This record gives sequence, structure tokens and C-alpha cells, in this order.
Amino acid sequence: MRWLWLAFKPVPVLGLTLWVLEAPESAYRNRLAAGLALSLIGDVLIEWSFAAGLAAFLLGHIAYIAAFLADTARPRLLRALPIAAYGAGMAAFLWSGLGDLRPAVVAYVVAICTMVWRAAARVGRSGAPRAGEWAGLAGAIFFALSDTLIALDRFHGPVPYARVPIILLYWTGQAGIAWSARSR
Repeated sequence: MRWLWLAFKPVPVLGLTLWVLEAPESAYRNRLAAGLALSLIGDVLIEWSFAAGLAAFLLGHIAYIAAFLADTARPRLLRALPIAAYGAGMAAFLWSGLGDLRPAVVAYVVAICTMVWRAAARVGRSGAPRAGEWAGLAGAIFFALSDTLIALDRFHGPVPYARVPIILLYWTGQAGIAWSARSR
């Protein structure tokens, strides 16, 4: 059964990567494609090593941050506040269960919160908010919710049947981020 999961899980992200690469050439598109490719690697690695998968996803988030910054570097610090509060709250809630992975998880939380913030900063970057900007933000939020559920399941206590909502939130998040490249 594990081999079937491993064979099926990365397929949607591979499709999204190829779909993004069909968008017009830009730094934004290229960086999103890199983030998707790193996530695909993370999909495979995490089945063998949580730390290795986490590292690949961390690099994927950095690629997404770079893409969102390519669109706008405007800080929009007020948009960062609720995201930072959520990340800090989740890290504090899970702290006692993180063990030796504390530094890695903290780095990951900072990266994913920064990714969501930069997606939020894009909304309305040049006037009225556009559908692609909202799609990127929604995708970033869904991705973060998927990771939150993983963290709760792994570091707090088992969440019954967590695998299904985790993967659905993750794929939805990746689709939103990918759509943001296709609708620019």
C-alpha cells in the first residue's frame, strides 16, 4: 500500500509544475515552478525521512517567497501580524512535543509564515486585487493549514484519519499557488 501512496501522492504536483511551466516566462513563474519541484521532492523524501522531507519543503517555501517578492517587495507589515501570531501560537502549543526537531520546526514555521505573508502582500499590489493574487494567497493558506494538521498529528497527538484532509489541503494549496502563475 505504501508504494501505491508514494507513486500517487506526487503526481498532482508534477502536473501543476508542468502546467506552471506553460505560463509566460517570468521570474515569478520560474520561482513558483522551482517551489513546486522542491515540493515534489519533499513528497517523496518525507515518506522515508521526515527531516529530509521537511528540508525539501523548506526550500520550496523559500522559492515561493522569492516568487512573491519578485511581484512586490512592499512590506505590508500589518498583513504579517495575524500570520506571525498564528505561527508563534502553534509553535508554542507544540513546543513540548518537538524534541530534537525544535530548531528545524521553528525554521520551517518562520518560512511558511513568511510565505503566507508575502502571498498576502501581493493582493492588490497594483490597484484592485486580481483573481491570481487571491488564488496565491488562498493556496498559501491551504498549504499552511495542511502543515498545521501534519504538525498536530506528529507532535501533539494522533489526529484520526488525518492523511486525507492533509493531502487535500496540500493539493488545494499547491493548485492555488500554481494558478497564481497562470492568471498573471
